[in-house]
Amino acid sequence: MRKSLCFLLLMLSFSGFSQKKVSSKHPKNIILLIGDGMGSAQVYAGIVANKGHLNIERSQFIGFHKNQATDDFVTDSGAGATALSIGQKSYNGSIGVDSLKKAQPTILEIAEKNGLATGLLATCSITHATPASFIAHQPSRSMVEEIANDFLKTDIDVFIGGGRKHFAKRKDGRNLIDSLKAKNYQIANTIEEVENVKSGKLAGFLADEEQVKISEGRGEQLLKSTKTALNILKQNKKGFFVMIEGSQIDWGGHANDTQYIINEMIDFDKAIGEAFDFADKDGNTLVIITADHETGGFSLIDADKEGHVEGKFTTKSHTGVMIPVYAYGVGAEAFSGIYFNNQIFDKMLKAFNFKK
Repeated sequence: MRKSLCFLLLMLSFSGFSQKKVSSKHPKNIILLIGDGMGSAQVYAGIVANKGHLNIERSQFIGFHKNQATDDFVTDSGAGATALSIGQKSYNGSIGVDSLKKAQPTILEIAEKNGLATGLLATCSITHATPASFIAHQPSRSMVEEIANDFLKTDIDVFIGGGRKHFAKRKDGRNLIDSLKAKNYQIANTIEEVENVKSGKLAGFLADEEQVKISEGRGEQLLKSTKTALNILKQNKKGFFVMIEGSQIDWGGHANDTQYIINEMIDFDKAIGEAFDFADKDGNTLVIITADHETGGFSLIDADKEGHVEGKFTTKSHTGVMIPVYAYGVGAEAFSGIYFNNQIFDKMLKAFNFKK
């Protein structure tokens, strides 16, 4: 009887083991979310204002990155995002080039080379420094028309943001919208049109230049864009890489406007929640959340039970503080600790098991 019971328990344990879903140590998909200008104070302001909770709190591992540029202690978005995208420190204003202004392959381009689907989403012009650093190679972030032209040199599957004028109303007279159509992109000019695209290539232009603030009626464009992009990108059986930026947290910092920061932080967090939910359902996805730098020298000095936050600022520019990195899903443990911002590229490359 005792032997039979032991045998039964052993069989049940093997049965349970065989039914357990086991993920690969290498994720098939990576979702990188960048809250531009988002330091720990910006995150906590959002938590307090949102009655004590944000989706970002679901993160499993947390680290910090040191983000100095090669030419300045305080980085800008060009150097900050370029370090994340190419794995090398660079100078302020750089876009996808190293400190010697030499183009280097980005994580998006490497993913594309390995057969993965790719995407870029932002709540600013898609040619702005952060998204541009993942797809373009230019010596200066101000070269927005050249950056727009670099989009056509890739096979990116989905990109959604502002900046239509840099593709359609150019100094050189070229209409890159027509060029995108020739490459089989579906062109969407409203968030409703974006949501109607279910497969294929998508170029979404939600503003001629920059999208408006949440407080001015932008609505849930980022959340809806995220849902659409993930639905399209997941159709690639090999996997995908996508960068999603909450762009205007930074602008709230530059404006020294606490409520602007909070509104944009909560909006960005909705996209984070969607990414986490996707990772939970998919079981083979890594989600990384970080920022390029902190903006405003922002700190919280008071708040009440209703979530009204009082903040103070030390500057209208960026600061050089360490930036938190939050990770969730397959391979998330690699992002704990303290390291340089360009090492995030190395960690993503290793997670994918790709070579540069």
